[in-house]
Amino acid sequence: MISTKGRYALRIMIDLAENEEENGSYIPLKDIAERQELSKKYLEIIVKEMVVGGLLKGASGKGGGYRLMRKPEDYSVGEILELMEGSLSPVVCLADKVNNCPRKGICETLPLWAEYDELVHNFFYGKKLSELVNKGK
Repeated sequence: MISTKGRYALRIMIDLAENEEENGSYIPLKDIAERQELSKKYLEIIVKEMVVGGLLKGASGKGGGYRLMRKPEDYSVGEILELMEGSLSPVVCLADKVNNCPRKGICETLPLWAEYDELVHNFFYGKKLSELVNKGK
């Protein structure tokens, strides 16, 4: 299940993409919170992680706020969600790419989980932020 943190991160990214200006100015978090009808305090926690994770650039002071580091078409939904949620794998043995499970050679369900994991990965990494921009309007 994708948490509010992951869903709100997507909403922040979409909002920034829809409201960015050609001159690369920063968008105040209070404006995003108002448009998205979300708590500014909760968004502060989320954007901090997004800045550290390299998705956003932040600036403080007059004229400060946040902006995308790249063009919307250069972000996948998968990278945004995984930054906020951690692994999207359905089972712990697939969460990291090195499966150290002692049962992996005899596990009857591993192929099922691996196929599901690949479907989820391909779905989210196949969707670009630019595809979500202006869809709800």
